[in-house]
Amino acid sequence: MSRRIVTTQYQAASDEVRIDNYFDRIIKYIPADVIGAWIATVGIVSSFAASDTPKETILWVAFAVGIIFTAMWTWKQTTVQGKPVAVTQIIISIGAFIVLVFALGEPFAGLSWYDPGYGSLSLIFYALFVGMITPNE
Repeated sequence: MSRRIVTTQYQAASDEVRIDNYFDRIIKYIPADVIGAWIATVGIVSSFAASDTPKETILWVAFAVGIIFTAMWTWKQTTVQGKPVAVTQIIISIGAFIVLVFALGEPFAGLSWYDPGYGSLSLIFYALFVGMITPNE
């Protein structure tokens, strides 16, 4: 199964190709592999024993790298020869990464205004909303 969201199906196409519905789009928008890497990164950084290790700085840098990697990985996973770049899906996947990291807490927990409730609510509403978006490309 391709990670690219399918929005059209021609009559002559085989039965294997079908238009993605709301739930299919949500699953394809979420960069689960990058989220898994993020969770592992947080676990590793949290386990650093040295008290002088700049854990928060490391997490912010890893977060920035995660955003860039999400864009590159989604682009690679959605590339189909003869079709335009899946820009909408790439942008929504980047947003999903950001929202999921925000919901998990680190590195945002170090900010004075952060509350875990904000992360949970943003995750719920983002997931519900993005499934309604059908990309044009």
